[in-house]
Amino acid sequence: MKNQGKASNSGVLVIVVSDDLAVRNSLKFWLEIEGLAVRSYATGADLLSAGDLASCHCLLIDQKTAATSALDLIAQLRDRHFTAPAILIASHPSVLLQEQAEKADVPIVETPLLGNGLLDKIHDMVSGRG
Repeated sequence: MKNQGKASNSGVLVIVVSDDLAVRNSLKFWLEIEGLAVRSYATGADLLSAGDLASCHCLLIDQKTAATSALDLIAQLRDRHFTAPAILIASHPSVLLQEQAEKADVPIVETPLLGNGLLDKIHDMVSGRG
């Protein structure tokens, strides 16, 4: 993956939620190499019980995370006034999931993650926050 200017990533905190340890660690490693700060959680419950989430600039949630669907987790966070943008990571999302994500204003980045698509989407979402 091509580094797109670590200086512009300075101070950006991304939270990754995935119950797959390999996915969690891979995303954390890659995003940190790109200059982003990363916190990761295995479950939505872990994230919901975490301390201060206000410093989060972007949330990445693996759709395959067990117990709570990613969109349900995002809805719970919105109910708690968590306003950072969220991105759903999914492999072959169904039409229903795509419609639900669009309605919730949550973009989907499909796996496998090739090129800089995810990093570009993070930058787009963070810069769109205002």
